[in-house]
Amino acid sequence: MSWRIVVISSRAKLDLKLNYLVVRGDETKKIHLSEISILLIESTAVSLTASLLSELMKRKIKVIFCDEKRNPVSELIPYYGSHDTSAKIKKQVKWNKHTQGLIWTEIVSEKIRNQKQILTYLELGEAALLAEYLEQMQFRDESNREGHAAKVYFNALFGYHFTRTADTPVNAALNYGYGILLSAFNRVVVSNGYLTQLGLFHDNMFNAFNLSSDLMEPFRPLIDMAVFWMKPEKLEHEEKMYLVNILNAEINIDGKQQYVNNAIKIYCKSIFEALNEDDIGLIRFYRNELQVYEDYCVF
Repeated sequence: MSWRIVVISSRAKLDLKLNYLVVRGDETKKIHLSEISILLIESTAVSLTASLLSELMKRKIKVIFCDEKRNPVSELIPYYGSHDTSAKIKKQVKWNKHTQGLIWTEIVSEKIRNQKQILTYLELGEAALLAEYLEQMQFRDESNREGHAAKVYFNALFGYHFTRTADTPVNAALNYGYGILLSAFNRVVVSNGYLTQLGLFHDNMFNAFNLSSDLMEPFRPLIDMAVFWMKPEKLEHEEKMYLVNILNAEINIDGKQQYVNNAIKIYCKSIFEALNEDDIGLIRFYRNELQVYEDYCVF
């Protein structure tokens, strides 16, 4: 099972040799492709061979490219993520609208539930207000409890003057973490044969990742918690690698401890099964053990 998140942060040439990723920089290193889940190209001074890129796509290894500021700007997505992609897409187009609405309601509720859990753990009184929002949840969140919860939640975590639009290290860290999380979801959606463009709720014509944007919502609090403990005053290489490594934190899903990277696969598969079987009882959400996570998040 692939598990490594490989980050290339300085000048190097990457190529393929006998199923190994060969990194030629100040020194030469080799990593077997079977171990890699994500390849993050953080430096613009990196060159790659076409043969390597082709093999990475065959093995469904997510490749993320960064700009000159070392922020993610693009990723590689294979044309075909599964041997039965055409059949999967036909199912996706026909997913029951009511079932989609029910699942979106569950996803939003779980996101708020995880936010409430964090505020409760931190002994912040705003947790009670999020509990009220959960009780007021309507089908497809027609009253936008998610938006109200987000305002209360972020102000409780980062201060009453905090806004998500401000140009601050906290927002930069949140956006970077969310970007890495989104790429992980894109990888799973495509590898299962579905289109990232067709969402359950998100329907932005300029967003190529509407479905992934839907599915990742309950996992966002993992990034929020990490940034809260990190309290970033800057966002440089060390802080970014800390956020990337959140995918290797352990959480509980379906009764077992799993790395976040693997939990995403289990969760997404359960969502797809729920959509295909019209049964929301098949959904498997993770359970975040906050004390364990706090120990992991010491920065």
